[in-house]
Amino acid sequence: MKPIVTLTLNPSIDGSSEAEVVRPIHKVRTTNERYHPGGGGINVSRVVQELGGLSQAFYLAGGATGNVFENLLTTRRIMGRRIAIEDHTRVSHTVFERSSGLEYRFVPEGPEIRSSEWQECLEVLGGVECDYIVASGSLPRGVPTDFYVRVATMVRAKGAKLVLDTSGPALKEALSAGGVHLAKPSLGEFERLVGRELKDPAALEDAAKDFVRAERVELLAITMGHEGALLVHKDRVSRLPALNVEVRSAVGAGDSFVAAMTLALARRSDAQEAFRWGVAAGTAAVLTPGTELCRRADVERLYSEIAGETV
Repeated sequence: MKPIVTLTLNPSIDGSSEAEVVRPIHKVRTTNERYHPGGGGINVSRVVQELGGLSQAFYLAGGATGNVFENLLTTRRIMGRRIAIEDHTRVSHTVFERSSGLEYRFVPEGPEIRSSEWQECLEVLGGVECDYIVASGSLPRGVPTDFYVRVATMVRAKGAKLVLDTSGPALKEALSAGGVHLAKPSLGEFERLVGRELKDPAALEDAAKDFVRAERVELLAITMGHEGALLVHKDRVSRLPALNVEVRSAVGAGDSFVAAMTLALARRSDAQEAFRWGVAAGTAAVLTPGTELCRRADVERLYSEIAGETV
């Protein structure tokens, strides 16, 4: 199997810590500090590696923080290719408040990307041999909203498959143009995409089927938090309920879902089995604190719980 290529235009150094109480004005003393390389595609690469797969991460990074970010990847032995930018790589932070059980997430908007920098990114990707490219995460400032449309065109030209996990105008333009193999919006993102609320399960299924029938996407997976997840492909609609687990952090659950489902597809699993792996990994991610993502043992255990589920 060729390595799964991931693309992250707006990566971040993800810090996490804990505090007894988060309050204004006073110093908030934190403990249990951790730092991980983060951002959509980077998280996907981390999970693919955790699950025993091969991945190669392509990402934009710059400034002093870009060097720190690159070191974090090297320390974790994640294969990567850095496309240098002038601006600084962002630093995000998540604080778990022990007294309330609430999680506070501080996420900067990130750097501004020059035209020459995002164009270089496309050129570099164009020379990569792969079967799957996962484009995941938000577009940083300066990158046109049709960037993922350009990526989809390039991926089709090389006979590979594009997995897309983004939101807003970037998602809308990419799905309008078509050529996406798998897309994974959350329910809220999908509702914004279609321009209306989809509280009724039948209405949600109909809207999802419309996208697939219009050949905007081959596989459409919609994650719905405590309500589980929905998969639509061809004329088939599949649902899996959420598993009852203790939530420690929601960070990276969607990325874990995408990573596990893509890895299963790359290993020639059918869509239904890949969907189960996605749900198992997404659920496993909430069991870990801060920005740790999922653990292989948890994913395999949870998969065994839902392996017999009818989807």
